[in-house]
Amino acid sequence: MGTVLRKSVRDIMKIYFVCTGNTCRSPMAEAILKHKKSTFEVKSAGIYALEGGRISENSKIVLENENIHFNHTTRQVKKEDIEWADLILTMTTAHRDMILQLFEEAKGKTYTLKEYVAPYSSLDVSDPYGGDIHTYTQTYEELNRLIDDLINKITKGEEDDEQEL
Repeated sequence: MGTVLRKSVRDIMKIYFVCTGNTCRSPMAEAILKHKKSTFEVKSAGIYALEGGRISENSKIVLENENIHFNHTTRQVKKEDIEWADLILTMTTAHRDMILQLFEEAKGKTYTLKEYVAPYSSLDVSDPYGGDIHTYTQTYEELNRLIDDLINKITKGEEDDEQEL
């Protein structure tokens, strides 16, 4: 499921990750993608996020254990960011449905991360909120695999395009 959005190799893909509080899943997804593919513009936000908060301590520890250093301030979903994004990837179907209900501009470019890259699986990314470091590590590993699949899906054929230039 999910149309593959491709841009020219010279264009920059703008990806917006959304979760509940912008303290665990969406900032980890943002950090992983920025670490792996610096040619993408990436932002994250939460539907119920408090502006100006911090990433959860366990999320920060897990990222640092993977040598991903990431400064993050929580942000709430905003219309400007919905308009900015080429692709909006939510952590759950409830997040997706709320974005689609609230923002007309989100139609045609909003999916759960899993439905976009792994439609054969459950559509929600597990929520580590309140869990121990092991729970956060499991969520990191899930996101890491999904981000690899996302990069492969979006950049598929890029190498061929570059050779033709």
